Amino acid sequence: MSSDDTRPDHGDDSGTPPPLQLALVPVTPFSQNCSLLVCTRTGRAAAFDPGGDLDRIDEALARLGAKLEKVFLTHGHIDHCGQSAEFARRHGVPLEGPHREDKFWIDQLPEQGKRFGFAALAAFEPDRWLDDGDTVQFGDQTLQVIHTPGHTPGHVVFFHEGARLAIVGDVLFQGSIGRTDFPRGNHATLIDSITRKLWPLGEDVSFVPGHGPMSSFGDERRHNSFVADDVLG
Repeated sequence: MSSDDTRPDHGDDSGTPPPLQLALVPVTPFSQNCSLLVCTRTGRAAAFDPGGDLDRIDEALARLGAKLEKVFLTHGHIDHCGQSAEFARRHGVPLEGPHREDKFWIDQLPEQGKRFGFAALAAFEPDRWLDDGDTVQFGDQTLQVIHTPGHTPGHVVFFHEGARLAIVGDVLFQGSIGRTDFPRGNHATLIDSITRKLWPLGEDVSFVPGHGPMSSFGDERRHNSFVADDVLG
């Protein structure tokens, strides 16, 4: 999906403009989806997982006519968070997330950067670690924080109830699920996070994965060979 891909979330039948606009910006050699959510009432934006290619993200913000207010992280893997602290500093905004259990991944960023050929990266401490049940805000918008371990121990998902939209990082993909062969990954825990924490949000919820195209929880419950209802019984 290109950096020009934007989509509004649904307004109501009265013709009221939708409260959110979404743009996906693929970044890093891993084609990781950096999500930009814009509060259309205020013109304020949040960037989710701006792991690299910061100028490309800024170009998307400019096209949207939005001002960045917050940076949010789903987890501590390099493609999601490698340059996120630099991006927050560039804009003078807070960086929030992930859960503290991913600190060990963020502490490894300098080493990981050398291993994967990234520009020099530094470890960082977010302005706020997030816990299950927290909320985050930007503009007039509020999102729920859901702790979803399994891919990493400190992974979180962000859910906007009104827009029926979730930013799920590497927990769930169209037709697949996150890897669990990394340090402190756990397959059973990941399946539990998906079925016990994401499915109850509703089959109508659309989600942005960390890689690849968007889907909905309903579609994955019907067709995903890893977590479909008829597969798990």
